[in-house]
Parts: sequence; C-alpha cells; structure tokens
Amino acid sequence: GIMLRRLTWATALCAAVTAAVAGAEQPLTKRDADSLEKKLTAMLARGAVAGAAGRPLRTVITDREVNAYFKFQGAEQLPVGVLNPSITLLDAGRFSGVATVDLSVVRRAKERPWSDPLAYISGSLEIRAVGRLRGANGKGLFDLESATLAGVSIPKALLQEIVSYYSKTPESPGGFALDQPFDLPQKIRQVDLQRGAAVIVQ
Repeated sequence: GIMLRRLTWATALCAAVTAAVAGAEQPLTKRDADSLEKKLTAMLARGAVAGAAGRPLRTVITDREVNAYFKFQGAEQLPVGVLNPSITLLDAGRFSGVATVDLSVVRRAKERPWSDPLAYISGSLEIRAVGRLRGANGKGLFDLESATLAGVSIPKALLQEIVSYYSKTPESPGGFALDQPFDLPQKIRQVDLQRGAAVIVQ
C-alpha cells in the first residue's frame, strides 16, 4: 500500500533516498527481501499505535536487505522511471546511492530556458550521490557530499530537481528537499548508520 511504499523510501533514505553491491558479496536473495518486508510491516504497526509505545524498538536494517527488497519487490514500490536503485552504507553515518533515472520525463515537466542543463538531457542515465544522514529526536537531515550523472559531477540544484520530481506526492508536492530537516516517519526517533547497516530506534 501507499504507507508501505512511503516507509520503504523513507527507510531507504534513512538507511542511506539514492553504489552497487560489491561483486564479491553473495547474490541478493528473496529471503533478504522478505526479511526487510517483515521489519517494515512491524515498524508500520508500531507507528500506528497512538501515544507512548513503551520501551523503544530497535530495528537493524542492512543495506543488503534494502537492495534485495528493491530487486525483488521494487517494481511495486519504485516511481515509474527509476530503475535498479542500490545503496551502500559507509562509516560515520555516510552512504552512497545509485539508480538509473529517466530524465526525459523530468525535462518535460516544465518549460526550460537554454541555460538549463536539463533542456539538453534525455534518456535514462545513472545518477549517484554520496552523503551523510543524521537522525535524532524524530528529525532527519541529509547532507549531500557529491553527486554525478553518467559519471560527470553535477551541482546540488540539478540533483535536487531530479529528486524532487521522483519523490513528490500529493501530500508533499515539492518532494524531498536535500539538506533540509525532515520528520522521520512512523514515530521513528533515531537513525544510526554504520558500515553495512542502519539501527532504527522507534
């Protein structure tokens, strides 16, 4: 449903919103994807409980689980035009994310002057971003470090337009704002990233 889709994307952002899995790792499995789905369902149920929920629930989500979920259940959760997303959780709250995005639909979303880079870009290209996530006291903040499109460095404003287009909802027509504080979903209190995994406190 829509709530599961939102939590999936929010968790992906918290766990790393957009680097491929290292080739030396074992192939992603449906079991990994099912493991994340069970955790998301439990977090949704806890988030729906009104008032204080007692002792905080700590959920560990690995980047392997997130990537397997995108692989096996992703078609139902991803916006049209976004393909093959993958995240890698790094040290010190940092993560890298990559996806193939259709820029033709982004370009056609509005009239563009000749000076707009998106006026000349079309087709599906790989976009990669590296940043740091801080999650505490029910608030999250994503600090962008770098971004590339088809291997070429791009400014934050260009990445922001692409992210905004693909993350907008009727409730949030502007989509996700980079480098701006946001409310963590489903009563999540804290997110701690470490290499390969995120600890989510709800």
